Amino acid sequence: ARFSGVSTGACIGHVGPEALAGGPIGKLQDGDKIRIIIDRNTLDGTVDLVGDGTREFTPQEGAALLAERSTREDIRPDADLPDDTRLWAAMQRVGGGAWGGCVYDVEKIIEALDRVQSSGA
Repeated sequence: ARFSGVSTGACIGHVGPEALAGGPIGKLQDGDKIRIIIDRNTLDGTVDLVGDGTREFTPQEGAALLAERSTREDIRPDADLPDDTRLWAAMQRVGGGAWGGCVYDVEKIIEALDRVQSSGA
């Protein structure tokens, strides 16, 4: 499997932004067991926590456990990100990001910028 060219099979990557946004991937710990199911007909997929190294549990139990966990302390933005990357990340964050369906909302972004401008910041 690859990200460019011809891909064969599932390709899962670029999970860092979701982790930085406080998503469940940033709450996984060493030894956790996840289950990935992809329906090739509908292009729907699920990723479930189904074990923690000592026991296995249902996806519902895994979701409850992840809801209780905090994001790992070692997950944080690189302090040396270039300005253009920081700006891109900020625009992604205010627009919903890839985890929001890759659909940016221009009005929401403009409203956020207007709020900052009107507050004098």
